[in-house]
Amino acid sequence: MKFALAVISAVLVGSLLAADLPDAAPCDPTLCSLPHCRCTDTTVPGGFTAANTPQFVILTFDDGVNVNNMVLYRSLLSNRRNSNTCPAAATFFVTHEYTDYTLVNELYNAGHEIALHSITHQVSVDYWREADYATMMREFADQRSQIAHFANIPVNSVHGVRLPFLQMAGNASFQMMASAGLTYDITWPTNDYRDPGLWPYTLNFRSTQDCVIPPCPTASIPGPWVIPMNSWTDLQGLPCAMVDTCFHHPHGADQEGWFNFIMQNFQRHYLGNRSPFGFYVHEWFVRVNPGLRFALERFLDVVNNLNDAFMVNAKEVTDWVQNPVPLNVYRQRPCQNRLQTQCGANFCGPLRAPTADKNYYMQVCSTCPRVYPWINNPLGL
Repeated sequence: MKFALAVISAVLVGSLLAADLPDAAPCDPTLCSLPHCRCTDTTVPGGFTAANTPQFVILTFDDGVNVNNMVLYRSLLSNRRNSNTCPAAATFFVTHEYTDYTLVNELYNAGHEIALHSITHQVSVDYWREADYATMMREFADQRSQIAHFANIPVNSVHGVRLPFLQMAGNASFQMMASAGLTYDITWPTNDYRDPGLWPYTLNFRSTQDCVIPPCPTASIPGPWVIPMNSWTDLQGLPCAMVDTCFHHPHGADQEGWFNFIMQNFQRHYLGNRSPFGFYVHEWFVRVNPGLRFALERFLDVVNNLNDAFMVNAKEVTDWVQNPVPLNVYRQRPCQNRLQTQCGANFCGPLRAPTADKNYYMQVCSTCPRVYPWINNPLGL
């Protein structure tokens, strides 16, 4: 009962906060300084030269984790290390439906980051465009507890958010993140800041990033970090925020073409201001384009052998931005050690769906839920 009252209270407070929020003021660098504030900017945090700045590569995959896509994840990512001997890591934006939580536990224990992509992943873009604070709390704040429970991973290891279809929801998602203690969002594409690219920043003051998929946030919302999706440029010069949205790309089987395509976009960062290079993709797109599959592996091999580039999870990027150090210092840092978590696997089902006439089955690292977990009942109690 206390939990329910706390949730209702948080929703009511959030709704009041989200209503008629005044626009944020233009960013004043004298009032906005690290580690908790940064203006929208292409300059390197810490004032380092590009040559003295680590080039971060953020590889992300979206949607459910299951036995089909784990084949690629294992073959592509197992035992990868950066040149500083630290494990290379990817970030997985996980949806709930059809996710095997025992495999989420496996990814976590392999050193990868688990992040949020919503419980329902509604196919209606209008649903996400019009989502208010209460909806965001149910879809993401509740999902944080859901993933931690069913995958048996620490709740404080879940930091990031990506909204489905990259559909922004104005201030609501960032208000939710501030309330829920989430660290960063990677939903917001930028086409204008491709060369040089944007570095992560906060929303203490007004963002000057272009709004590609409105509505974008307008209020002052201290706390969450924006990791801008610096768009790629496709073969005809058009911007694309995710690899699978690049309209003009190499033929599916053209490994050399895909590799050159990836490297051209990477070098714009690496030879420029070293803003984080995002390789944002869905697993299915890599699977159906064998040339991309082998080119991606080849590209990651290149990154892992460069002494100034590092394949890291998204949270590690915000950590560095908050407390930037030069390349030679970063290379000497000890690797992060993560405590392994156990998974006593349970096969659950049939579990009745709350909104449709069908049953689900689940693999979890906990006791089985009573009903299929969903929005408003994320643990299936």
